[in-house]
Amino acid sequence: MKRILLIMFLLPVSWVHAQIISYADGAVLFSGEDNYGTARFMGMSGAFGALGGDMSAVDINPAGLGVFNTTSFSGTLSFNNMKNSSSFYGERIGNKDDNFNFSQIGVATVFYTHNPTGFQKIVLGFNYSLVRDFDNSFFVTGNSGVPDFLDDPFLNFDDDPFNDIYYVNVDQQNFRNYTYGSNDRFSFSIASQYNDNLYLGMSFNSHQLDFYQRAEFSEFNNDGSGNTLDAYLDQYLDVYGYGFNFSLGAIFKPIESVRLGVAYKSPTWYNLSERFTEELEIYPSNTSEVYTEYGSPNYFDYGMNTPSEFTGSAAYIFSKFGLISFDYIYRDYQNTYLKPSGDFIEDNGYIDQNLKGTSSFRLGTEWIVSNLSFRGGYRFVQSPYQNSFVNEDYSGYSLGMGIKFGRSVVLDFAYDSYSSSYAYRFLNIDGVDPAVIDEDNYRITSSMVFTF
Repeated sequence: MKRILLIMFLLPVSWVHAQIISYADGAVLFSGEDNYGTARFMGMSGAFGALGGDMSAVDINPAGLGVFNTTSFSGTLSFNNMKNSSSFYGERIGNKDDNFNFSQIGVATVFYTHNPTGFQKIVLGFNYSLVRDFDNSFFVTGNSGVPDFLDDPFLNFDDDPFNDIYYVNVDQQNFRNYTYGSNDRFSFSIASQYNDNLYLGMSFNSHQLDFYQRAEFSEFNNDGSGNTLDAYLDQYLDVYGYGFNFSLGAIFKPIESVRLGVAYKSPTWYNLSERFTEELEIYPSNTSEVYTEYGSPNYFDYGMNTPSEFTGSAAYIFSKFGLISFDYIYRDYQNTYLKPSGDFIEDNGYIDQNLKGTSSFRLGTEWIVSNLSFRGGYRFVQSPYQNSFVNEDYSGYSLGMGIKFGRSVVLDFAYDSYSSSYAYRFLNIDGVDPAVIDEDNYRITSSMVFTF
C-alpha cells in the first residue's frame, strides 16, 4: 500500500501535504547523477565521451575502455562540502555540512590479439562508482500566514459545534529535511579496437540504491483569543532496491587529432521497496492532554524505469601537449515510468505533463607540461521540470592537476564547484509558495592511478 497520511483523516478541514518527497520527484532524484569519478575525469567536468582511457569515462561511453593500452587500476576519494540556504516568506536560514566518500575504484585489463588488421585488442573492465550521494539537509523557517493545523482535535470533533476553536493565526512554521544514502553503480565492460581508428564497447551496469529521508514539520498557531496550538509532524521514508541497465558506445578517429564519440545508455529498470512511518503530536493550550498519532510502518514494493540517455562527443588532440573535449547529453524525463501502472496513474500523469527532455553539456581541457597535467572544465545541466517556481538549471566548473611519477604511477587532484536552486513545496495549500533552497557546494577529489 502506498503512503497514506494520517493527517488526511485526522483533520479534514485542513489537508496537510506530505513533507516526504513524492513518487514523481523521487523518480527524478533517483534518475539523476552527480559528477563523481576519477580526479582526472572531474578536473575536466566529466567531458570524456570521445576520449576514453579513464575508468570514469567508461561510464559515459564504454568504447573508451578500448583506448587503454596497458592494464590500469585507479581508486578515488572525495571530500564534499555542502552549503544550503532556504528562503520562505522573507525568512532566510542556512546550514552546512561535509563528508568523505570512497567514490570510485576500477581496473582495466588489456588482451592483444596480435592481428595487424581487424580487432587488435580486447579490453575487460570493472568499475565501482558513486552515482549519487544523498547525504544532505536543509532547514526552513518562516510564516506563510495560512495555517495548516486549523482545528482543535479535542473540541472540533466532539459533536458539539458551539465549542469549536479555529487557530486561524500563524505564529511560525518550521521545516527540517534530512536525507542520507547513495546510489552505487557496479559496471562490467568489454571493448575492442578495430584497426587504428575505431573503438567499440558495451557495459552492463548494476545499481544499488538506498535512500533515507526524515522530514520534521512544526507549526505554532493561535485563535486570536488567547488559545494556542503547537503541532509537530515527523515523517520517515526508507527506499532501497536494485536496478540494471546497459550501455553501448563507439569512438571514431577520422584523422589522428580528432575524436568523435556516440553512446546510448538504456533506461535503468529498478525494483524498489519502501518503508514509511509518521508521527503526529498536537498540543492545544485549552487542555493538558496531548493529541498523538503514531502510525505503524507501511511497506510498499514498486518498480521504476528511468529515462534513457544519448551522448554525442567530440575532442581535438593537440599532439602530446593537450586536448579540448565536449559532450552533449539528451535525456527525455517524460519516459520515466512508475509501476504497477494501476497504483501510479496520478504520478505517471504528473510525469507526462510536467517533465520534459533535457539537454546538458560538458566542456573540458587538459594541458601537459613535462610530468604535470593541468585541467579545467565547465558543465551545465538542464532541469527536467517544464514549469518550476525558480530556475532549477544548474552549472559548475572544475580545476585539476595531475603528477606523473615515472611510467606507472599518477596522482591526480580536482576541485569541483557547483550551485543550484530548487523549490520544495512542504505545504500543499492553495496560494502558499514553496520554500526556495539554494545550494552552493564544492568537492575535492584525489585519485591514484597505477599502470602495469
